[in-house]
Amino acid sequence: EVQLVESGGGLVQPGGSLRLSCAASGFTFSRSTINWGRQAPGKGLEWVAFIYIDGTTTYATSMKGRVTISRDNAKNTVYLQMNSLKPEDTAVYFCATPSGYRGQGTQVTVSS
Repeated sequence: EVQLVESGGGLVQPGGSLRLSCAASGFTFSRSTINWGRQAPGKGLEWVAFIYIDGTTTYATSMKGRVTISRDNAKNTVYLQMNSLKPEDTAVYFCATPSGYRGQGTQVTVSS
């Protein structure tokens, strides 16, 4: 059974940082692209970052320069380091595979 479990969300002040984790199981992790996406209340889904099997990455324009995606294949885990957070970054962040598996997400709230 494919499972993706996110953690690391929380409440942070504007300008702060968070590191999200996505623990994966049930598939060959090292052979899969992993995406991070987010969805804010009343808004559509936005893909934030992608990391491919060779370690290369792609970022959404909205967060480029403020986020870094990385992976540890030994731990079957993908990370999303987010810096200089803004209130508009408030959303549920989730990880997903290109085949459509998706975790339940972790809430990130940026507020003073």
